[in-house]
Amino acid sequence: MALIVDVETDLKENDIEIAMANEAGIDFIRRNGRTPADAIKNLSETGADAALTSYTLFTREVFEACPNLKVVSRTGVGYDEIDVEAATEHGVAVCNVPGYANEAVSDHAIALAMASLRRINESDANLRKGIWGYQQVLPLGQAQGRTFGVIGMGAIGRTVALKAKGLGFRVVCWSRSGRPQGANAEEYEWLELDQLVAQADIISLHTALTPETKHLIDERRIKMMKPTAIVVNTARGKVVDTVALAKALTEGRIWGAGLDVFEQEQPFDFEHPIMKAPHTVLSSHAAFASTESLIELRTRAMQACIDVCLGKIPVDCLNPEVFG
Repeated sequence: MALIVDVETDLKENDIEIAMANEAGIDFIRRNGRTPADAIKNLSETGADAALTSYTLFTREVFEACPNLKVVSRTGVGYDEIDVEAATEHGVAVCNVPGYANEAVSDHAIALAMASLRRINESDANLRKGIWGYQQVLPLGQAQGRTFGVIGMGAIGRTVALKAKGLGFRVVCWSRSGRPQGANAEEYEWLELDQLVAQADIISLHTALTPETKHLIDERRIKMMKPTAIVVNTARGKVVDTVALAKALTEGRIWGAGLDVFEQEQPFDFEHPIMKAPHTVLSSHAAFASTESLIELRTRAMQACIDVCLGKIPVDCLNPEVFG
């Protein structure tokens, strides 16, 4: 009987996965460990056919040491932890779950922007200290009359743009892939990146992390921002130079920041300057999470494992060439 191993996910339990495995007639077990050595131990010793993972590092050594492995399915969109080239060379399918959290992430980006614009967390903190009044947190802003810049117009970026427009923002966009063609091409104003950074009151990031986008928002571009600028990042932590961002906030050069992702998360750097910077709204990489999105995430990631174990081609495969 085929075997799926949860090598390390951030799930508290596996009731969905176990039920799906049982229905498909496949064994399922759970292990722990994020290092390549952990993966080799957990997969080679069990003879696993499939690996379900969140953060385990799948290096070339893992694929070399696990000849029975047929698929690695990640509970997420990004796959930085997986050497896809090595997986392909060893005939292992790599799957992810694109699009599952479009609504949750876009909601979260808007929430961070508005919480920063309205200084919600600062008002909340004052009330809990026994301080009444709005004067202490001025200035406060509103959507109408402000410009919302979206960097990265994939599915999430487009959803954010739609929601921002609905709130009354003027929406401007930039994307690495250029202006899209088709029905939505004329909905928003498209700018060059430096123009967007200089004009926008909200700068919301929704781009993948690549060598070209690392520190896309760097010290130079932060210096171009208006005093009313708010940086929102629900994409990847390293897209923003957070040391430079913290410096700008501390010096009062921009309005604020709403961050859900950080340059170092595993383990998190609690001593990072951004933790002491004023006018920040921070969350712990939670933008993707909602009751609805997590059910979809788990179901689709597990289905990819099951499909491969049953000899089927999974829907969301990054290297379909392994199936010939």
